[in-house]
Amino acid sequence: MEDDRDTLRILVATDCHLGYMEKDEIRRFDSFEAFEEICSLAKQKEVDFVLLGGDLFHENKPSRSTLVKTIEILRRYCLNDLPVKFQVVSDQTVNFPNRFGHVNYEDPHFNVGLPVFTIHGNHDDPAGVDNLSAIDILSACNLVNYFGKMDLGGSGVGQIAVHPVLVKKGTTTVALYGLGNIRDERLNRMFQTPHSVQWMRPESQEGLSVSDWFNILVLHQNRIKTNPKSAINEHFLPRFLDFVVWGHEHECLIDPQEVPGMGFHITQPGSSVATSLIDGEAKPKHVLLLEIKGNQYRPNKIPLMTVRPFEYAEVVLKDEADVDPNDQASVLEHLDKIVRNLIEKSSQPTASRSEAKLPLVRIKVDYSGFSTINPQRFGQKYVGKVANPQDILIFSKAAKKRQTTTGENIDESEKLRPEELNQQTIEALVAENNLKMEILPVDDLDIALHDFVSKDDKTAFYACLQRNLDETRKKLNSEAEKFKIEEEDIIVKVGECMQERVKEISLRSKGDTGLASSTQNLDTIRGKSVAAESSMNTFSDDEDTRELLLGTRSTRSTAGFTRPSKDATGAARGGASKRGRGKGSLKQTTLSFSQSRSSAAIRSEEVDSSSDEDAANEVNEVVENSDPEDSFPQSGRKRPAPRGRGWARGTTTAKRGRKADTGSMPSMVMSKDDDSDEDDKPKKPPPRVTRNYGAVKRR
Repeated sequence: MEDDRDTLRILVATDCHLGYMEKDEIRRFDSFEAFEEICSLAKQKEVDFVLLGGDLFHENKPSRSTLVKTIEILRRYCLNDLPVKFQVVSDQTVNFPNRFGHVNYEDPHFNVGLPVFTIHGNHDDPAGVDNLSAIDILSACNLVNYFGKMDLGGSGVGQIAVHPVLVKKGTTTVALYGLGNIRDERLNRMFQTPHSVQWMRPESQEGLSVSDWFNILVLHQNRIKTNPKSAINEHFLPRFLDFVVWGHEHECLIDPQEVPGMGFHITQPGSSVATSLIDGEAKPKHVLLLEIKGNQYRPNKIPLMTVRPFEYAEVVLKDEADVDPNDQASVLEHLDKIVRNLIEKSSQPTASRSEAKLPLVRIKVDYSGFSTINPQRFGQKYVGKVANPQDILIFSKAAKKRQTTTGENIDESEKLRPEELNQQTIEALVAENNLKMEILPVDDLDIALHDFVSKDDKTAFYACLQRNLDETRKKLNSEAEKFKIEEEDIIVKVGECMQERVKEISLRSKGDTGLASSTQNLDTIRGKSVAAESSMNTFSDDEDTRELLLGTRSTRSTAGFTRPSKDATGAARGGASKRGRGKGSLKQTTLSFSQSRSSAAIRSEEVDSSSDEDAANEVNEVVENSDPEDSFPQSGRKRPAPRGRGWARGTTTAKRGRKADTGSMPSMVMSKDDDSDEDDKPKKPPPRVTRNYGAVKRR
């Protein structure tokens, strides 16, 4: 492997978790310092490319500060004039399904000297309607090559096809398979369902057979078998693989381990920053330099120098001889002694640390038979001495006796999975309550709930509903022709119902003004002149009612009202009360209709002989005034109007001695026969109108 022309050098790292604890004043830059060290190691070792195994970001939606720092690091180390000594010979539009569809170093507008290949993890996986992740932002900036993104689509188990990125350098050929994070339960079922996961092998070429390719798989899934259904068994993977890079597990197991009976080796680089203070994270952090030539490989582990020191210890209080259960001071003294020893141990210079940093200290205390201590109060004395003074202590109780040895192993392994909580899925709820989902599939709804809660995806349920609706439409369109006919009939019926609904609304709006309560009156009014009909149609709201009541009134003089013209339209127009507006405005308008008929009959006797008969008939039928004829005084001086009960009620001026019925709307609308009977009764002089209480101003 001495010939560099045929040796492919890859720097492997996983779980960088950029942006972790970015709001902590002490630990906010830990993840970025470790990632920058990884990029600087790649430059120093002159690797061909960097391979990341998922969880590049800690949050599904990283902050702007995190994105800026990440782009700055990638731009500093990846964009240069160094030559790229390998080729990607596979179909790049399939490997990199973005708008550009090619590896980033082939873009003529960028000088990429250090390519970075990455998949997504469970922290930065794609979500939303467009199925995008934060890594898509880096890919669009041409800083990373994002592969292993699967489109499951549809409900049920689904089906995926894993296409390799074929890399060639000299005589060395590598098939790089990428499988981004998929929910463990679903991927577990897919592996156990025939033909659900298809592994695409390289095609045979001249002088190159399928067996000549060195096959690498990088994935990001659960490996520890706390629950067989929520983890991926190594035996699910195909046997033709040669090397597997396993992400998601934070414990650093960098040395490749052979899987019995499978023929491939697995390396687990672990995280580059401690995100959960457990025993597994306390091991030294490393990255792997993988050198490949032909079908042979050589692993070289490189320790990370900028990682913050982390010391971990476990204490069982009942096993300590100098601790009294009844004396809390002895407990505090014993724990203080342990913390001081850990701080002193971390301060010792080692070859794996570049500079002194405040250490992380975690003590797991088994307090069976003892009382707990406030961790925040305990850590106050260590502010400035440790990086995590608020959570140095974590209390737990001993496992129950009925738990077997296997259970103890499970409890021990659970410490390596801090992010997995005791959750109850929708599938479990449906199964326990014997429910039946009739609209949305249980699996899709469970995924939508997970995305909504864990990834802050506010469109998760909308995307789930939209996807199922689209599938339902496609299924209906593929059915028999009779379904299309029934669908058209439904559309016609819906249209007819809409038309009927519009008619009902229009009739109801007319009935609210008191004009649609009597069909006979409406037919009679429609038979009159066009002017009368247009005036009637304006009784739809308060604004049109006031405008109709005012009519074509002449301008007001300084001494009072001038005499109106004697045409057929303005003969019966008068002032309306301003006090009639408010709660009784609708009643006032309707009363005006009945009262003005009698006033119009009186005025018809007094009109000049020059007025034609049609104008007189129009006055008898059209409501244009809420006041009697004396609203127009014979002289120009103002006359005060008496205030009766009608003013107090907010209604229009009625004839004295007659009580208006405002109880029901139909009784307010009078027919023409009622007008003729009312004309025979003796007429009393109407109330007088003043300037203050005369007519409503016309807008």
